[in-house]
Parts: sequence; structure tokens; C-alpha cells
Amino acid sequence: MADAPLRVLHVYKVYYPDSHGGIEQVICQLAGAANAMNVRSRVLCLSRTPRPQPIERPECVVHQTKTLLDKASTPIGLEIFRAFPALVREADILHYHFPYPVQDLLHVLHRPRLPSVVTYHSDIIRQQRIKKIYEPLLMHRFLGQVSSIVATSPNYFRTSDILQRYKDKVTVIPIGIDPDAYPTPTAERLAHWRARLPEPFFLFVGVLRYYKGLDILLDAAAGSPHRVVIAGAGPYAETLQRKAAALGLDRVQFLGFIDDADKMALLQCCRGVVFPSHLRSEAFGVTLLEGAMCGKPLISTEIGTGTSYVNEHNVTGLTVAPSDPQALRAAMDTLAADEALAARFGQAARARFESHFTASEMARQYVTLYRSLLERACV
Repeated sequence: MADAPLRVLHVYKVYYPDSHGGIEQVICQLAGAANAMNVRSRVLCLSRTPRPQPIERPECVVHQTKTLLDKASTPIGLEIFRAFPALVREADILHYHFPYPVQDLLHVLHRPRLPSVVTYHSDIIRQQRIKKIYEPLLMHRFLGQVSSIVATSPNYFRTSDILQRYKDKVTVIPIGIDPDAYPTPTAERLAHWRARLPEPFFLFVGVLRYYKGLDILLDAAAGSPHRVVIAGAGPYAETLQRKAAALGLDRVQFLGFIDDADKMALLQCCRGVVFPSHLRSEAFGVTLLEGAMCGKPLISTEIGTGTSYVNEHNVTGLTVAPSDPQALRAAMDTLAADEALAARFGQAARARFESHFTASEMARQYVTLYRSLLERACV
């Protein structure tokens, strides 16, 4: 008789199909790869416009609850408090994705008896006034109660004061992605982008948020001969476009949101990936993984997080000081001028991806952690 599947309930503020950020990608990749290891995943999240429930996806089942208001990037609603205990009864493991204070409150109020894992994606950087209340009243109670905390890179574990406080229950599991989960771009789509962007260009892909350092990239592009392509949507899109217009940056192109097929085509066509995030809110950088997966040289900043764990300086690309447009410009100059060096970095990036950052390896380590927590709970 086959073993019963392990049932995991992920809790996060948003998920596909509504939102396409890095944490949603991590949950998707983990749930998809864990399926092959007899793990069945559900995701509990919020939505401004919930669809008929539940939503069946290839990697998991999604349960959306209604968002009533959104404060400080935190969607809040009442339905999630009703849905949570019912879904907990159908789970073996709870898997939270930090930071999201509503999930902290759910856990502290309900005190579920299941083993619980928190993937610690980022410190709280921006909301300093809220943090002074949130940390002592809720966050430390939540992190103190959960069974295990996962850091996504040794860099972040080493440099986070919060993770050091809970170091006895921290495990490092790097984020991974599955090449087979991405579409192969068609010849027609590649031809389309090569015709539209015929010159070598540097590519940024991601949600346009305050911590992405894109205003610094625009400063670096001012007066530069390099074409820079920015793909993605987000709350800072209009601000960035106004700045690019004010600087007269006719070699910077904003594409808006693109799907995975276009992303893979652009990654194949670009000279390298540029990822200028300047704050620790950028804890890892899935875009860097995608660039490495495609064998592209990487340019990122040294902010003490997973970005420089993915991108080893002078091995897989170049890392520069954050908030330094001259350094960012010099890195693009280097990769544009030396095609052989760029190719060598790209090959090393692909090799590092295969050895450290596949979704199957990430899932194997998480499933091992889940099962060890269940065994411990049964003792």
C-alpha cells in the first residue's frame, strides 16, 4: 500500500494567478518539485478579487480570501481567519513565508499543534515605525513558537540580527528553480525580440519596487552607450519612467509586465543580467537564478544577502557597491567590452546554478526538514 502523501499548507499574503513576485515563484517551484516526492501543497492567500474556490494549479491548490484593505504592503481581511483553521485540519505541516504579520497573528491566535516552518525571506527594512510595535508584540512570539526557521542563504543568516537570535532553529536552504518549469522560447518569439532589440543589451526583470535600485541603474545609464531593458510592472513604474524621461535616456526601454516565454527569450538575447537592488529587502533575487540558469553573466550589488551568494564576484559575474551608479556603469562597461569574459562568467553561472540552485535540490532539503519535524513531533 502506497504511503499517504505529506500535506503542506503554505500561508502567504498573495499568490498566483494574482501576483508574480519572487516569493510566489519560490512557493510555486517548491510545491512543483515536492509533488514528485509525494507532497501535496495548498496555498492560503488573499486577493482583491477572489476567483471561484479553490483554484486548481499544476503545483498546488490555491485558496484565496478577500482583501478588505492594504496597509504598508500588508493585505488584511477577515475571511482568512475563518479559512485558516479549516485548512490546518487538512494539513500535516504549516509553512509560512515571512514577513507577513497577518500570518503571525493567525499562528499566535490559533496555536496549531502541527509542526511549522517559516521561510525567512527578508528582514523588515522599510516600515521602521510599525516595526517598533510589531517586533515585541507579535513577531518574536511568532518566531519563538514555530518549529523551524529557514534562511535562504548563508549570507543572510550571517548578517540578519533576527536570524542570529533564533540561530538554534535555523536551517539554510537556498532557493532553487526548475528549468523544465520554464517555456522554451519559439524561433518566432526570439526573432521578434532580436528585431526589436538588435543591439547588445543589459536586462533587468522583476517587480518595480523601491528596493530594486532601478533609479540608480537609470543614473548609471545616463550618458552610457549601453542599452538597458527593464521588464516588469510595479508601484514604482511611473516614477522610474518620469526619471528616465527627465534624464533623456533614449537607450533605456521599459517593457512592462512580460510572461515567462518572453522572459526566457529576452534572457537568451541579452548580454547580461543587471540586478541593482540596494537594500536588504532584496534577500535573494530569483532573477539572478534565472539569468544563471540561462548561462548569462550577472551584475549585482553587495548587500549582505543571497544576491552575492548566487553571484560570486569575478566568478559568475561582478558584484559592486550598492547605490553607486559609477560602479554599476563600470561593471556594464567591463562586460560589454570583453565578450570572452562575459561568456566565461555565464558558463560559471550555469555551473553554479546546477550545483546549488535547482528546485529538486531545494525540495529535497525541505521535505527532509518536514519529515524530521514530523518524526520529532511523534516522539
